Amino acid sequence: MTEIKVPELAESITEGTIAEWLKKVGDHVNQGEYIAELETDKVNIEITSEFSGVIKELKREPGDTVEVGEVIAIIDESGDGSSDQGSNKQSSEQAEEKKEAAPKAKEEPKEEAAQSTSSEELTEDERRLATPSARKRAREKGISLKDISSNGTIRKQDVDSHSSKKEEPKQETKKETKAPAQADNPAKPVERIKMSRRRQTIAKRLVESQQTAAMLTTFNEIDMTNVMDLRKRRKDAFQEKTGVKLGFMSFFTKAVIGALKQFPLLNAEIQGDEILMKKYYDIGIAVSTDDGLVVPVVRDADRLGFAGIESEIRNLGLKARDNKLALSDLQGGSFTITNGGVFGSLWSTPILNAPQVGILGMHKVQWRPVAIDEETFENRPMMYIALSYDHRIVDGKEAVSFLVKVKEMLEDPENLLLEG
Repeated sequence: MTEIKVPELAESITEGTIAEWLKKVGDHVNQGEYIAELETDKVNIEITSEFSGVIKELKREPGDTVEVGEVIAIIDESGDGSSDQGSNKQSSEQAEEKKEAAPKAKEEPKEEAAQSTSSEELTEDERRLATPSARKRAREKGISLKDISSNGTIRKQDVDSHSSKKEEPKQETKKETKAPAQADNPAKPVERIKMSRRRQTIAKRLVESQQTAAMLTTFNEIDMTNVMDLRKRRKDAFQEKTGVKLGFMSFFTKAVIGALKQFPLLNAEIQGDEILMKKYYDIGIAVSTDDGLVVPVVRDADRLGFAGIESEIRNLGLKARDNKLALSDLQGGSFTITNGGVFGSLWSTPILNAPQVGILGMHKVQWRPVAIDEETFENRPMMYIALSYDHRIVDGKEAVSFLVKVKEMLEDPENLLLEG
């Protein structure tokens, strides 16, 4: 018998939650084959078997918290499904089936082998052709992946589309199983949903950030006329040359880097009684997913051109959507940019992404009348921007000056392009 343990995940991650078993007791697994999906604070990880054999015991259930190095399964490398101290009812039934089928094994060995191979391949296809977010949604809705039709990889939207046909019965089931308060007051139905591990971590970190930092927010506004005009004139040629679209994020990333170079304390962090000054510019870009907010990092953004930044942001966004971000995509980061404008936000106070000491909030571009001089008004595309900062090491003067510098560079994007 061989033990399967939770592998080393990352320096900062010591435990996770079993999201789903991809194999069951009695299944044969090959070395390197996925057997379980583990949900950690940041990303989902699929655990592989280091041995070939038959699964004799699964020691933990989906939803259980497990630590690095903990034994979660037992594998019989001999491949013999006979019972031992780790066998259960299912393996006993399989043993009985083998005895009953023994006389037929000599007559139809090929057919039996074909059936076994087909069963194993079906399980593998279900795992290989579905994203982790799709499997999670299927578990929540009680849907088997093999019932979902798809031309390629099954995604979350495929699960939602499939479940819409049976939406009313599902809702009734949920009310019966998850709303015990109905018995007390049927007129006030409720549903109790357990927070995912990632949502718990997000909640904990946001509260810690507000409790440990002296956080303040300062605001300004940007006239986006020149950025929008430049983008309109250059976007087709830019895409034809680079293969990526020219968006706002590359302009803001470049402007932030320029401002950080002039006000380096916003690119630092506090460690005990010391200030760690970072001489690199790894910019985190906040991305909203179904499982919560994640902040993948554009590494060495100061060394990238506009096309490189747009390409990195696009790739990280796709990985976040498909739940394919690696831990290395999320770790580090010296400053963060978050864009609530994509959801229509006009004004907000972003929360620091600890241990960083600065975060820039972008908002919706909205046309407003702007005074050009004492007598003239014009309608201009305006955006409010917000800088939240840790007042323990960043003074108000420096924070305001930083935001003014970002404003100046974005209102003169031609110069930003030349300097960038």
